Amino acid sequence: MTQLTRFIFVPALIGALVGLAIIILNSTADDNRPGYANAVSRAAPAVVNIFSTKITQRSPLCRIPAYRALCEAFPGQQQLQNSLGSGVIVRADGYVLTNQHVVEGADEIIVMFANNQTTTAEVIGTDSHTDLAVIKVAATGLPVIAELGDEQPRVGDVALAIGNPFGLGHSVSQGIISAFSRTLITNSPYDDFIQTDAAISPGNSGGALVDHEGRLLGINTMIYSQSGGSEGIGFAIPANIALSVMEQIVQSGRVIRGWLGVNLRPQPMPGGPSGLLVIGVNPGGPAFNAGLRPGDHVLSINQIPASNLYTVTDVIANAKPGSELNIEVMREQQRFRATAVAGELPDSI
Repeated sequence: MTQLTRFIFVPALIGALVGLAIIILNSTADDNRPGYANAVSRAAPAVVNIFSTKITQRSPLCRIPAYRALCEAFPGQQQLQNSLGSGVIVRADGYVLTNQHVVEGADEIIVMFANNQTTTAEVIGTDSHTDLAVIKVAATGLPVIAELGDEQPRVGDVALAIGNPFGLGHSVSQGIISAFSRTLITNSPYDDFIQTDAAISPGNSGGALVDHEGRLLGINTMIYSQSGGSEGIGFAIPANIALSVMEQIVQSGRVIRGWLGVNLRPQPMPGGPSGLLVIGVNPGGPAFNAGLRPGDHVLSINQIPASNLYTVTDVIANAKPGSELNIEVMREQQRFRATAVAGELPDSI
């Protein structure tokens, strides 16, 4: 029996172990193939296609309540305006992030999931300053996009854009992060975009920009193009900003920002410290009540140097209405400190 074990069972055991090792090596080799299939497989299920429809009236009479029923009785007096975009599932209970311009004024919103199932959605809230919107579908247990965590992305890192370009359905394009903190892209004082050369086309708006592991970098929102197609300059709203806006909309239905009531412009002072020139003060606003006047230079707010307009804008926007803003001011070569009570940014601004 000992000889039988030695000459039959031992070789068989060795052969089985070698076979198992070959299977494991082949599996490992597959996982290490070049490309980003694993990142896409993690992120794509959390990206949806969005189709919105807006009913527009052909005749101005249809806007008058007395004629509305007549217009509805004759569909020829109405037009359907369709638009398409993308969205990112951020909560398993049905909350989806997208762009405001994708769903603005929509009478019907259809969401198509990665498995081609469709459902309707409702708008929970929008934020015109960041072009973000939160919509909700009546579903639970949805796949959620992975968040970036504490790891800081870098210029040159791989970026993958996932969305619904030209209504084709789930598509992926690859590029890199070209730059951070791009400003002056829109008229909003809260511009703070990631720039990427991953192809972003009409229909990609509201979709996901993810890293090499499928974690959310940002929400794709617009392109710079002279032809209307992708020319290698696309912009995404950073994930931390988008998720913060989403949380506020879910909790309050809107985004609440601090307000100082002052217009600032970068202008260095000859021979003096850097600061921002006050070019306008809202009468009765927080800055006016704190004693600021046009011609003053703001040197810092809450001990943060006022060397960058967008940094100061963020400090003010993140101030809770009713909280104090400590401002260091230079007026005619004299420094003084003022304390303003932050207001709430009016909807009209």
